[in-house]
Amino acid sequence: MEALINSLYLISVVLLIVGLRRLSSPATARSGNLVAAGGMGIAILASLITPLEQGDNNYLIILIALVIGTLIGLVMSNRVAMTAMPELVSLFNGLGGACAVAISMIELYQYQSVFAGQEEGVVNLGKHATTQLAMLIGGIAFTGSLIAYGKLAGKIKDWRFSYTGFLNIGLLLIIIGFIAYRLFLPDASFVLPAIILLLALGYGVTFVMPIGGADMPVVISLLNAFTGVAAALAGIIYDNQLMLIGGILVGSSGTILTVLMCNAMNRSLLNVIIGGFGGSVASGRDEGERVVKEASSNDVAIMLRYSSTVVVVPGYGMAVAQAQKVCKELDNLLSVNGVNVYYAIHPVAGRMPGHMNVLLAEADVPYPKLLDLDDANELLKETDVTLVVGANDVVNPAALDDPSSPIYGMPILEILKSKNVIVLKRSMSAGYSGIENPLFFHEKTKMLFGDAKGSIQSLVDEVKQMG
Repeated sequence: MEALINSLYLISVVLLIVGLRRLSSPATARSGNLVAAGGMGIAILASLITPLEQGDNNYLIILIALVIGTLIGLVMSNRVAMTAMPELVSLFNGLGGACAVAISMIELYQYQSVFAGQEEGVVNLGKHATTQLAMLIGGIAFTGSLIAYGKLAGKIKDWRFSYTGFLNIGLLLIIIGFIAYRLFLPDASFVLPAIILLLALGYGVTFVMPIGGADMPVVISLLNAFTGVAAALAGIIYDNQLMLIGGILVGSSGTILTVLMCNAMNRSLLNVIIGGFGGSVASGRDEGERVVKEASSNDVAIMLRYSSTVVVVPGYGMAVAQAQKVCKELDNLLSVNGVNVYYAIHPVAGRMPGHMNVLLAEADVPYPKLLDLDDANELLKETDVTLVVGANDVVNPAALDDPSSPIYGMPILEILKSKNVIVLKRSMSAGYSGIENPLFFHEKTKMLFGDAKGSIQSLVDEVKQMG
């Protein structure tokens, strides 16, 4: 039986690694997700057939939990709109942190019997430290993910004061001090572990609350890494190799993604950890009187129809308007008429990593048409028309030439390299970060106001009439 269980765990780990590898490309991401899910299914099966201790028979409870969890997951996943996918990811990530907290609290409570002399044995110092760290990191991931969900859903606003970073650092040092005290001077009371948990939950709130909405992709990937680390620590607690390896895979991949996202936004990882970045502030440059040039659907359609190369820049506005499928229809029409159409994807476009890739995959956009930041910027030099659909901060030229801008130095899609820029927006409102975009007033830019889906549909109709 032990050999069978270990074999199943080995198969699970291999499937998780293969699935994670396939998730690195949009072309294989869907199958990678299924492979990883299969690996997790086998892992659950292996856990279920692991011999229970004598006298234990919790299969009914386990079965009930599996059924309830499966039904909740199915219902939520089927009902969620593409625009709310980041919120769903945040919630699921938070639940992973909550699981680590529950495991840790149960173990810490059982340690009390040993400390009180009610049970024989000695609590290993390393295991005790691991359990408390799992509780700390899981608690931060849990409440941090809930706050991230609230921000993404527009239910919670940014909160910041001058000494937010010092508050977070101080709170973290207090928690670490309490953990160290508990390790070397344990007693039979459960008060201190409860206080540590409350402080950890509070830190998750104060850590995420100051962070501006435009930086949520970084936060989501970082919280995902936290959950992975908490799961790995839980694997150490239970001496479960699969939990350990799975947690390491999630934690390491989340950390790598966080670093890549920080680079894409010109942010410091240290500032992410202390919660000192990404507030919603405006540029300090005085631009004086500026003029907006508005275009009609017919004007834009003519420009697109007789272009050689068109680049579409998708943003969260495309997801809100659910304009990806009609955009693909416009792509098909232009392609039939000899126009080369590509999609420029910024690493932090949307509300979570890969949001735009998932959105366009839903519309069956061929993967070779999706260009990353560097390839897109190279192609933009030869582009006739750049069509911006709901993107804002990732195309803001202030990042290149305005040192007073909060996003100065952030790598962006340099769409002003193209010959013409068409921006589809409902209004002249600022982006998610609250920073005004001088792109809208540039001489190369024309604005096509209205709902993105309706505006693109009008372009489709105009192009069809041209034949």
